[in-house]
Order: sequence, then C-alpha cells, then structure tokens
Amino acid sequence: MRRVLAALTALALAAPANAFAKGDFDPSEEFELHRWGPKLALGPIDLSLNKAVAYLLLGTLLTCLLGILLMRVRIGVDPTNRQTVGEMVYDVAQSQVAEQGLPSKAIGRWFPYVASLMLFIWVVNMLGFIPLPITGETWHGIPVWGIYAATSSISVTLALALMTFFFTHFEGIRWNGPVRYFKSWIPEVPKPMLLLIVPLEILGQFMRLVSLSVRLFANMLAGHMLILTFIGLMFVLESLWLAPAVLLSAVFYMFEVVIVVSIQAFIFAALSAIYIGSAIEPEH
Repeated sequence: MRRVLAALTALALAAPANAFAKGDFDPSEEFELHRWGPKLALGPIDLSLNKAVAYLLLGTLLTCLLGILLMRVRIGVDPTNRQTVGEMVYDVAQSQVAEQGLPSKAIGRWFPYVASLMLFIWVVNMLGFIPLPITGETWHGIPVWGIYAATSSISVTLALALMTFFFTHFEGIRWNGPVRYFKSWIPEVPKPMLLLIVPLEILGQFMRLVSLSVRLFANMLAGHMLILTFIGLMFVLESLWLAPAVLLSAVFYMFEVVIVVSIQAFIFAALSAIYIGSAIEPEH
C-alpha cells in the first residue's frame, strides 16, 4: 500500500507542469472527446475515432485475451492459479448472475451474453485506472500518460444498456408472443386506473435504460473527477502544503479499483440477466 501511494505521488509530481498551470486546470476537460484524424460518418452517426473508441477497442482485445487465458486451460487435480481465477470468475457469472436472474430454460442461451458483459465492463473499468499514453493529450509532441474510463462517457454506457433493452423485449416477444408479452405489462387494476397505470408501466420499461446506463456512467465519472481534482488541487494553487491531497486521491483510487470497478460490472450484468429473465417469464 505504501509503495502504491508513493508511486502515485511521484507520478503526480512528475506530470507536465503546463498541464497543471495555475488557473488552467479543469478536470472536466479530461472527459471531452476530440476527434482523431478525419471525420467518419454514417449519415447522422459520427463514427470518428477518439479516445473512448480507442479504449473500447483495447478493452475488447483484452477481454478476449483474458477469456482465453482464464478459460482455455486444462483442468487438473491440483488447480493452478490461472485455473482457480478462471473458475472463480465463471462461478460468479453462473451462480450469482445467470442463475439468479435468468430462468433455467434460458441460461444456456443468455449466459454467454451476461458473462461476457460482466467481464468486458470490468476490463474497460479497470483500464480507466491504468495510466496509458492513449488519452490524446501531448506535451511538446510527446504523448502524455493519463487515466480515462470509456465508461465515464454516457454514450458508451447507453449503447451497452440499449443492447440489453433490445434483447429483453426481443426475448419477451419470442417466448410469449407480442400480445401476451405486452399484456403482461398491464396489472390487474380497475379499468378507470388503466389510464394512469399503463403510461407508468411503459415509462418504467424505458427507465431501465436509465438504471443501467446512468449508474455505471455516474460512478465512473465521479470517481475519476475526485481523483483528478485532488491531484490537480496542489498544482492549481501552487502550494506544497496541499500535498496530502495526493494521498487522499490515492485512497479514492484504491477504493475505485478494489470495489467500484468490480461492483459496477457485476450490477450491470446482474440487472441485464434480471431484465431478460423477467421478459421471458413475465408472470414471475
């Protein structure tokens, strides 16, 4: 722990001075997405490369490599550390995510999705706390090492939420038929109350997008903002008396890495399983 704190302090003190010039430091600028290279568009959709896309591509590659590394192993009587970690990840995805949210008849079909979702979000979240030279910032032409979480962008978390939203209603209609499925949204209440209840039920379905996307986005954004603010405070005010603020940022850093990163990945995957499962068996 002491080595981690010392390393973070040294990293902050070694950062380019102009990046923390007095009066110029704004933590929110770290989350602005500037286009890299020429603009790529598909109609109104901007497909240009930026740091969020770069982090997502790197996260996708690392997720695939991590899955192969942990799962493509020979099962032995005396398990290796790699096998142990792989079995632990699989057990969490199977028993705590899939089996808790999905009906047994749908686990075989949707377990790969919720397990991949959990692992992918965990990897992308974790990448957000590893200093990398792909933030797009430069200092005298040299890439600056910094931290950035792709999941601190609402467009990224909303895209993930939209996948679950689509799969939820697709499975609901596939298993129950459109009439029975949409009828399940309407509770048994006196008819005069239907004018009030039906719009609320429909709104509740769309609020699932908020519960998925905003929770992940807000937690990752707030964590990074706190870390950047406490580190930058000393340089903005140009006072070494605020050096303990760097230690406080290290506490937030460890809290995010050890707790928030994993919890947010687990919650997103668990809620996705619950939403899909409730659409397949709406009576439950």
